[in-house]
Amino acid sequence: MQNTAYVPTLKKAYLDTVVPELLKSLGYKNVHQVPKVEKVVINSGLNASRDKNWVAEVQKEITSIAGQQAVVTKARKSVSNFKLREGMPNGVAVTLRGSKMYDFLLRFINIALPNIRDFRGVSQKFDGSGNYSIGISDSTIFPEISHDTSGRESIGMDITIVTSASSDKEGRELLKLLGMPFRKPSSQTAAATAN
Repeated sequence: MQNTAYVPTLKKAYLDTVVPELLKSLGYKNVHQVPKVEKVVINSGLNASRDKNWVAEVQKEITSIAGQQAVVTKARKSVSNFKLREGMPNGVAVTLRGSKMYDFLLRFINIALPNIRDFRGVSQKFDGSGNYSIGISDSTIFPEISHDTSGRESIGMDITIVTSASSDKEGRELLKLLGMPFRKPSSQTAAATAN
């Protein structure tokens, strides 16, 4: 019996379409120079004074969105202004790599983002090293989350896409070819983002 390993749809698209396109458009000599997505980090900050049930609720929701167990992060030091003591839970995070990363990105780009009300595309702003972060204020854009949110506040999160790109231009081109719906820049910002 033949063993066929599962290859995520987005990874197949990356290998079949994105790599040849980037080789051509950015003039790489070698396929190993082509940037790739290395990991996706999903992080949701918590108000330290909230009860344990809320922490468990956020952890459960981030786990179902990511398809991988999320961990509760704890404060490393006390900050009195935020009523935060060392060891208190202050966030929930999960890092995705490999197949789970590609599956999450496919759902995020094609299903979750278009669910945002009045969606007109995402910002083209990168971090200067080819990595991209986006803040989501309402987790119900993901199909895994029930829309029945009566009586509870929505859970927000930051999603960071870490790439092997050495510049913002390369990272932007990579994510654009993977289907990331970037907003068309206005004439003033077009010159700034071209760098």
